[in-house]
Amino acid sequence: MALFEVESVTFRYRRRPVIEGLNLAIEEGGVTALLGPNGSGKTTLLKLMLGLLKPEQGCVRLRGRKVGEIPRRELARQMAYVPQVHREAFGYRVFDVVLMGRMPHSPFFGRYGEGDFRMVRECLEKTGISHLAERSYTEISGGERQLTLVARAMAQEAHVFVMDEPTNGLDFGNQVRLLERINGLAKAGYSFVFSTHHPDHAAAIAPRVVMMREGKILCDGSPRETVTPKMLGLLYGLPSSMLSAGHELGAGLAALRGTQA
Repeated sequence: MALFEVESVTFRYRRRPVIEGLNLAIEEGGVTALLGPNGSGKTTLLKLMLGLLKPEQGCVRLRGRKVGEIPRRELARQMAYVPQVHREAFGYRVFDVVLMGRMPHSPFFGRYGEGDFRMVRECLEKTGISHLAERSYTEISGGERQLTLVARAMAQEAHVFVMDEPTNGLDFGNQVRLLERINGLAKAGYSFVFSTHHPDHAAAIAPRVVMMREGKILCDGSPRETVTPKMLGLLYGLPSSMLSAGHELGAGLAALRGTQA
């Protein structure tokens, strides 16, 4: 049984087609990257997979069940959403932001036990940010905030992560650190689906790259099959002569890519 099944899905915003007749199956485990330019339908597809949007036609299934028919609390125990980097309006401690991930498991809102606190400490350790536990979420860097959101998702005890442009707004160092952490968690058994418009990020950690353009799948395969000058030229509307075959962000990402070989 596939983790996600997207069957003949069509979705429109104000009568404007964003996704048309899309079919996609994603297996359990590993990392799948949705690669494409802005406006290609990546975020819409993620929201359909999360059950935040309802398809006009077709259906989306999670482990064989229609996403829209799964109770939200139950869904939160299976699947976690990690949005783009954002800044909270209130200065919660990093520990408290991660603790919010325990809400789907708490019988009464805000009543947490020692087991919840232990889970938070474990998630902070796994993401390498234990030293930030007492820091204010609004005062840490963008990369640290994103790792905090990953830790919060792990605290949900979900093993499926849906991430929308996770490196958006991060500097180079934080991009590499976040991608390295995702790579490590995938090896530990977590499943990741993330959107990006950076070919290097997709090639660095995703064994499978799904290229999207104008709400349709242009190409689907390994980085060697998809992240090529020819396919990138088609995806972004550029002549392949303008694109090099390397597509390296730098030594950090090159090292990550080597772990997927």
